Amino acid sequence: MSVSNLDDLRSIVIRSIDESSEGLITAAKSVYEIPETGFNERKTSSFVQKRLEELNLSVETGIAITGLKTVIKGNNSGPTIAVIAELDALRVPSHPGSDSNTGAAHACGHHIQIGALLGVATALVTPAVKNSLSGNVVLILTPAEEFIEIEDRLARRNNDEIEFLSGKQEMIRLGAFDGIDMAMMIHTSNNDGKGYFSVGGTTNAHVTHQVRYMGKSAHAGGAPYKGINALQAAMLANAAINTQRETFVENDVARVHGIISNGGTSVNAVPDEVLYEGRVRAGSIDALRLLEKKVIRCYKAGALAMGASVEIQSVAGYHPLTQNASMEKVFVENAKYIFGQHSVISEPSDRNHGGSTDMGDLSKIMPVIHPYSKAASGIGHGEDYIIQDYNRAVVASAKVMAATVLALLHGDAIKAKETIRKFQPYFTPSQYVKSQRDRFTTTTYRPA
Repeated sequence: MSVSNLDDLRSIVIRSIDESSEGLITAAKSVYEIPETGFNERKTSSFVQKRLEELNLSVETGIAITGLKTVIKGNNSGPTIAVIAELDALRVPSHPGSDSNTGAAHACGHHIQIGALLGVATALVTPAVKNSLSGNVVLILTPAEEFIEIEDRLARRNNDEIEFLSGKQEMIRLGAFDGIDMAMMIHTSNNDGKGYFSVGGTTNAHVTHQVRYMGKSAHAGGAPYKGINALQAAMLANAAINTQRETFVENDVARVHGIISNGGTSVNAVPDEVLYEGRVRAGSIDALRLLEKKVIRCYKAGALAMGASVEIQSVAGYHPLTQNASMEKVFVENAKYIFGQHSVISEPSDRNHGGSTDMGDLSKIMPVIHPYSKAASGIGHGEDYIIQDYNRAVVASAKVMAATVLALLHGDAIKAKETIRKFQPYFTPSQYVKSQRDRFTTTTYRPA
């Protein structure tokens, strides 16, 4: 059966997802039950692979360790659109859905993305819909969006398992996004009673520091004066960072935060080696560079004050998210078509959410959107972050994303082609990879 009318095709998409809604929600809840952190998502990856194969899709596996990729080919040639979902969970041991052994928990809603992506797949493989597409759709499951477990990932890097520490960064490096013209995904956010979805806004760039202070051990009771306290050096650095906060420019949305992941080995010995893990965020790469210089001075100040030495390893993090206005317009049109005029809220493009995402890196290479589904309650990354409305989070999100893809690739894919024509990339993929490599640096400072 050949169907060409866009409204008729959207009706098929909506009906297909409605008929599969129970299974899609069950799939999201199943992923919730097997939370795994980045580059460890083997159960999750296997689960999603099987679900995609049930739709008679051929799935490429093992991309960036656990990533997946499959292609839905339209009947006519045209642009290629990626629909993305993230595989990983956080570590929040106090979360009610946490794994009792690892502490991993879906406290950021990535399980919802998987359910929604399966909904998009279900709709787009419908023969009438698939045959109407002038272009292809690539479904991509990316690992390791949460920039955590840095020591473990650096160990993987040293063992040549990965080069970059996030999933999309690695998949760009490996060429998984080559040949793709634009991309979209959806993320959960809190239900504030104002519409089903929000579009727009940006996120912070960031860099992570592994800061190793090296002092001298001594008996903490008998002769502490013979030691050099590496913990005190780290604490002084942290205090110095705090004194810098009044210099942070408000419009930069500066965020600096850190933890001491190793504070010494014995309470009765002066700590001779301490690891401080810091993260610096800002709304632009230029602002990030200036802020990072201040923070590195603080790291050195702690070492200088105590006579310790310090090794500062800078780890390439994320770029700010730039969302494509043309794609947002198509998303908004389809959200309103399906759910009504008040179903979606548009935010200013410069409204910074404060967090960071590797979707920002992809946005420097191709047009992307990263809308939000307002279906959760609690604090993101917190023990109380839960999904209140699975139908909105999974089913409604799938409908709007599938309809957006359909609208972009309908007819002669005019909307997609126009979006691509107007887009000016900040990087080519190879330029991006080189830039990220250059952001990895190690500096050692030893006071005279």
